[in-house]
Amino acid sequence: MQPSAIKSPLPGNLPQAQNQPARDPHLSPAPPNNVLENLRQRLARLEKLYNRTGNKIVSTGCAALDRVLPGGGFPCGSLVEFLASDDGSGTVELALRAARQACQDGKPLVVIDRPGQFYPPAAVCIGIQPRQLLVVQPHSQADEHWAIDQAMRCPAVGAVLAWPGTIDQRTFRRLQLAAEHGGGLGLLIRPLSARREPSWAQVRLVVEPLPGGTSRKRRLRIELLRCRGTADKRTLEVKLGQEAEDGDWQT
Repeated sequence: MQPSAIKSPLPGNLPQAQNQPARDPHLSPAPPNNVLENLRQRLARLEKLYNRTGNKIVSTGCAALDRVLPGGGFPCGSLVEFLASDDGSGTVELALRAARQACQDGKPLVVIDRPGQFYPPAAVCIGIQPRQLLVVQPHSQADEHWAIDQAMRCPAVGAVLAWPGTIDQRTFRRLQLAAEHGGGLGLLIRPLSARREPSWAQVRLVVEPLPGGTSRKRRLRIELLRCRGTADKRTLEVKLGQEAEDGDWQT
């Protein structure tokens, strides 16, 4: 073949080709929003099926909250995360109500109280027997995480209540697996600043006090951030301390 027969691109076209990189053939276009929403709803239905066939459900101790959760309460063998700005928000009472339901068969409530703020008479007032209380006060974060893990793995424990501030994802995942293994209810009270952090909790709630309540009848606003089995995010206002709690859900 003669050299004159070899064709090459014009020099003027080279910069234009270099400025337009080839599209990756393995990169799929982003799906439309309706496809994503449909997928989310299907996953929520599958999670509801999983709850019906696998996990035992216990009441939250708040009738208004039960009415909107899949199955009517918290699933045993899972973690529930309460996010609150301070201890006076009513979060502890809400968590103790759920613990009372999880320990109705006589199983103990293990309280991992590293901050040293747990008040046992408050649990007794909720209806938890003193003989069911086991309080652990670890001195370090590592000991705290280890105690939560060991308590959650024990099938004889009905519920675990703790105040872990910082949890790395590896530890959080380990606690979630421990809850599945033991079958109890893990109740984690965490600062509101953890709201934007990834979580392995099956249910995430933001709890804040409302004006007009008393020490015996608290008024709370509960925001449902996440709940496996439903794709809805809602806000609830409740009054605790009554035989039947009042509640009004807002989408």
